[in-house]
Amino acid sequence: MKLAPFYGCMIPIKYPQMEAAFRRTMPNLGVELVDLDGFTCCPDPIFFKTKGVLDWLTVASRNLCIAEENGVDLVTLCSGCTATLKEARFLLAEDESLKERVNERLRKIGKEYKGTVKVEHAVVVIRDELGIEKLKESVVRPLDDLKVAIHYGCHLLKPSQIMHVDDADYPSILEDLIRAIGATPIDHDRTLLCCGKGCIDDDMPIEMVYDIFTSIKAAGADVMGLICPTCFSSFDLGQIMVGRKKDTEFGIPVIYYFQLLGLAQGLTPEDIGLNLHKVKPDKVLARLTEGAEAAPPAA
Repeated sequence: MKLAPFYGCMIPIKYPQMEAAFRRTMPNLGVELVDLDGFTCCPDPIFFKTKGVLDWLTVASRNLCIAEENGVDLVTLCSGCTATLKEARFLLAEDESLKERVNERLRKIGKEYKGTVKVEHAVVVIRDELGIEKLKESVVRPLDDLKVAIHYGCHLLKPSQIMHVDDADYPSILEDLIRAIGATPIDHDRTLLCCGKGCIDDDMPIEMVYDIFTSIKAAGADVMGLICPTCFSSFDLGQIMVGRKKDTEFGIPVIYYFQLLGLAQGLTPEDIGLNLHKVKPDKVLARLTEGAEAAPPAA
């Protein structure tokens, strides 16, 4: 399978460890990544869109054109990028006049959006295109006894009539992917709560992050597992900042799914950049290492 990765803005600039983890795990699943030049910001599905929907659609369509011109589908690593590019596809497929208005702009730079390229978040590609069994086959070091509190975020699941990923109220995709690498998904009261990044009010994100980590801690999870760099920015450094304001300490490592997959595939913590996180997973990693050393050798 050949796919063109769309990394967006935040991963290359702030969290290159997420790109590294993805690049190092995908070959083990039989995926060839085709790097394309010329992508820009997706753009942002909240703030940019509110400034001008036509501008937002034009930039998104230009990104889609690059994949179309190269005859390869897009795989995204950010839920916000997924939401923007999939919604753009949906809106332009529904409204030919809107598509023509966008193409009128694109023709000025020698491009035309045709609507032939597919866009999916990487976790959906694994579930629907590669299959859970293939994911299990890539595991050489199961993350036994690791309890992972899942954070879905907003944009992977909603609006459901566009995303078509899972039941927006009772999703299971991330639980299934966590189990496939040997870890245990932990349900908690705030699994579906927004990370708060899109809130204008200064105090609301603080309260949301506090509620989420209070819930995770009460559920006894070892780490938080997620699939979006924007959510990661709210939770890694965010839990430290919130802890200072609330005079508490959570100390719960936040780990991107493809970093967890990398560990399960035998990559080192440095290979996948866990040393770059603000909340270090040292205790968890030490326990996983001890467990691997104590396990009997494979027959």
